Amino acid sequence: MSARQPTSHDVARAAGVSQSTVSYALSGKGTIAPRTREHVLAVAASMGYRPNLAARSMRTQRSGRLAVVTGVTVDNRLRMLTGAAEVAAEAGYAVDTHSVDGTAEARTERVVDLARSGQVEGVLTFLPVVPDALTLDEDSAPVVAETALDEQLRTTGELADAGLLGTVISALVAAGHRRFLHVAGPEHFASARSRRDVYLAEVERLGVESLGVVGSAWSPESGREAMLALPDDAPPLAVIAANDYVALGVLRGAAERGWSVPGDLVVTGWDDADFSAFTTPSLTTIPVDFVEAGRRAMRRLVAAVRHEEPPAHTAPLQRVVWRESTGALTPAVVP
Repeated sequence: MSARQPTSHDVARAAGVSQSTVSYALSGKGTIAPRTREHVLAVAASMGYRPNLAARSMRTQRSGRLAVVTGVTVDNRLRMLTGAAEVAAEAGYAVDTHSVDGTAEARTERVVDLARSGQVEGVLTFLPVVPDALTLDEDSAPVVAETALDEQLRTTGELADAGLLGTVISALVAAGHRRFLHVAGPEHFASARSRRDVYLAEVERLGVESLGVVGSAWSPESGREAMLALPDDAPPLAVIAANDYVALGVLRGAAERGWSVPGDLVVTGWDDADFSAFTTPSLTTIPVDFVEAGRRAMRRLVAAVRHEEPPAHTAPLQRVVWRESTGALTPAVVP
């Protein structure tokens, strides 16, 4: 049996560089240092590596199509797909969407099949895959696996980050609030855990009183029950709700107790749900820009397809929308 011919992946491992760096060195494209290019070419020559010209020919025949792998496109996943499609269209590509159910292994197999099909120039997956099983040949289209969802398709990573909650709590403390309560979401969501953890860290750091962490559901009833369970002397109180639906229940429960918002209580939510600007009072909240998350992922794929450096992104995907439920916070108070 003849020895296996080395691939560009073998060259990358031997040279101690990334696969994209090998591609840049062999194609003469991209922005890598001359010394790096020379090193990669020397390693390739020492290994007897020869590019697969047929595969290269297939790759250079542009299909003008990119594949996006996602589950049922509902809610936030639909927003991410919308953003990805916008960037693809601006770059001159059509998008094929593929809904894949089943295990992570099954999804990974489907991603690999698409990358090897020769029908698309790149593959973007919003669904989690098995990194060790994402084995691609040198004739495969590039793949960007976005770490946006966990195995149960719940948001994770940057999309679940709750750092801005520290900004909200700091602003409320600066405005004079000294007693806080967190009505949490379900523990098995990374986003709920992150909001709880930031809440606990901030009240400790700022030295203010916490009435605890209660609740465990993304529901108005959870917020309402939390209010009905409080002692009569709980106000004045700042309630940090895990999302806008929980905050909606907080408003209802406060009304049943005869507590005014933002008089006796101030309330914050998360997500900027469609109704948040129309409650009485309107909700201070933190929207997450899922459309921009989709745009960023697609920009990385387009860069990979074109052998370009991916664009850097520094702006956060979350921002604070200050509304009536937290009272008259002025720019001098808000960080």
